[in-house]
Amino acid sequence: MIPSRTIRAMSSHILSDHLPEPTLQFAYGQSCEHPKDGLFLFGPYDSSGCQGGVRYGTLGTTQGIERFRRWVGQVRSTITPEKSAPHLTTWPGFSAAFGVDLPASAQVEIALDAAKISEAIRRADRHAAVHETVSLFESAIRHHLKHEEERPDVWFVVIPEEVYRHGRPESTVPKAERTGGLLGPSARSIARAGKQGQQFLFPEDARIAEYHEFELNFHNQLKARLLDTGAVIQIVRETTIAPYHFLKADGKPVRRVDDASTIAWNLCTAIFFKAQGKPWKLASVRDGVCYVGIVYKKLHAATPTGNACCGAQMFLDSGDGVVFKGLIGPWYSEATKQFHLTQDKAAELMRQIIEEYSRKHGAPPRELFLHAPSHFVDEEWEGFLSAAPKTTAVTGVRIRRDNQFKLYLESGSTPVLRGTLLRHHEKRAHLWSLGYVPRLKTYPGWEVPSPLEVSVSKGDADISQVCADVLSLTKLNFNACIYGDGVPVTLRFAHAVGEILTAAPTQAGSRALSFRYYI
Repeated sequence: MIPSRTIRAMSSHILSDHLPEPTLQFAYGQSCEHPKDGLFLFGPYDSSGCQGGVRYGTLGTTQGIERFRRWVGQVRSTITPEKSAPHLTTWPGFSAAFGVDLPASAQVEIALDAAKISEAIRRADRHAAVHETVSLFESAIRHHLKHEEERPDVWFVVIPEEVYRHGRPESTVPKAERTGGLLGPSARSIARAGKQGQQFLFPEDARIAEYHEFELNFHNQLKARLLDTGAVIQIVRETTIAPYHFLKADGKPVRRVDDASTIAWNLCTAIFFKAQGKPWKLASVRDGVCYVGIVYKKLHAATPTGNACCGAQMFLDSGDGVVFKGLIGPWYSEATKQFHLTQDKAAELMRQIIEEYSRKHGAPPRELFLHAPSHFVDEEWEGFLSAAPKTTAVTGVRIRRDNQFKLYLESGSTPVLRGTLLRHHEKRAHLWSLGYVPRLKTYPGWEVPSPLEVSVSKGDADISQVCADVLSLTKLNFNACIYGDGVPVTLRFAHAVGEILTAAPTQAGSRALSFRYYI
């Protein structure tokens, strides 16, 4: 029997505890721990944003569109798990779960030429391959938005498996399958010349240099290049929605995927959120508290300005948030091997956060927590404080996964409970955001769970309250319908946002957008 309240302390100066599982609120003011339970029994917290049903567009090959139609037909009805297990839940159907309709037919369907996609993604120069493939999808959406009146809430980009396989960093195409274009030293030398500002005599050389300014990632590049259109994108692999259409010689699917009911829960929750629904919110929130995730990502194209800093703001009343375009600058120090903002740029980011929060809530936050994977230095911290109102208490929190620290129970094979907390002192603790979950009767993982190391880097806050907030923030990942994530959504989404913001050579100062444009 695992103690529900305390575990044995590892040493006399470490205090151990167990944080209660945060609860979520759904329709009719009802609450429970598991999002699947809440949606199944009560429905979403707020569906007013898509009361007329989810208007969606579908983009892909003719076969891909047909496979997506069949999948929509399936998720409009009940899907029973393939096996009986406590962690698997019957999918009740889209309208039963969310209270709004997912129509059987798309508002817009755009069929792309499968042969052109296959040819583009197999270009010898991988940058050209990904850029040209993205262009096929991007131009189709832009053309529709320019010439047609229908405005889908969500665009489903259904991609063949070859786009996923060859549209990622480090992917290669067998020599016999390549479809032309420069490869190796020639393309790389042109790319280097372009980064140094060289002008090109031949248009094709200029195109190659441009292609190399974009990240080698179909998913990230497509989303980055469509940010200015306001189009919300959900990229779906054909093998996800139709695994049994792609079989190996032994009759098994070429790719191992989740149970069909689990796929429905996860993908449909993301669809509902991206269509401006609010699946759930935290049942217990402290008024006037704001959480911001800060992450640094290197720009794909080498520039004198170096790196991009991204700020992602979370509003706990809804679970949604606003993303701020990265502040671009030389934030990386070779001496310390760390990223840090200058004082003036930290102040600029803080002003954006306060202005956006005040616009949404009518007043600045009472408490503001900055979450980051590294400590804040004095210079940038002074910048944050200088732009924050005197009425706002600002706290800097470092959160990182500590894979070297493990905790084992004295008896039994069950891992440590999710929510276990070891407080080393008043400003540092280890929190197990992963672990055994009584509701699921299992630990949803393969290895011994590693904790998060949570430290109050700047400011003054109770470490137990900080850790309780972090645990709560692991339950707001609307990109999946899971019991709890391993990291708080502030950092989870900040990393995802950073990948999008650095995938294309966009300019700083873009308007703030909701998370749904990035995840």
